[in-house]
Amino acid sequence: MSSSPYYLKGSALNVRLNGVIGWLARRGLSLAGSAELSVRGRKSGKLQRIPVNPHTHDGAQYLVSARGHSQWVRNMRAAGGGELRVGRKVREFTAVELPDAEKLPILRTYLERWGWQVNEYFQGVTAASSDEEINAAAGDHPVFRITVKG
Repeated sequence: MSSSPYYLKGSALNVRLNGVIGWLARRGLSLAGSAELSVRGRKSGKLQRIPVNPHTHDGAQYLVSARGHSQWVRNMRAAGGGELRVGRKVREFTAVELPDAEKLPILRTYLERWGWQVNEYFQGVTAASSDEEINAAAGDHPVFRITVKG
């Protein structure tokens, strides 16, 4: 068993679709609530852009990494925030990563909302899974609570 953090790289098709979704978000078209995340690279210092599905739960906003401990997650940990863009609307935010013990309600409602798109990355865990199953998967899926500035 590998000791490296869980990360599922996107297929060539996923990468291409993400490029299209990001391009659309930059031009003001949000697909099912998607936005383009910009976060400063921890090594390069350059902005990394990737489409994300901002998720609202109990009035707070979250970013969930369905694919696991990805580059944007590592960059977010270092940067402590970033920007969400849909067209000309850019929302700058700060981010705080949640401990696994606090993720259950966010992951469940995220899977209810976005499961059609992300279930394959959760290795059989769905919105209908037990609390124990979702909690067992929580460590593989970083969650950040975001606070929009201004």
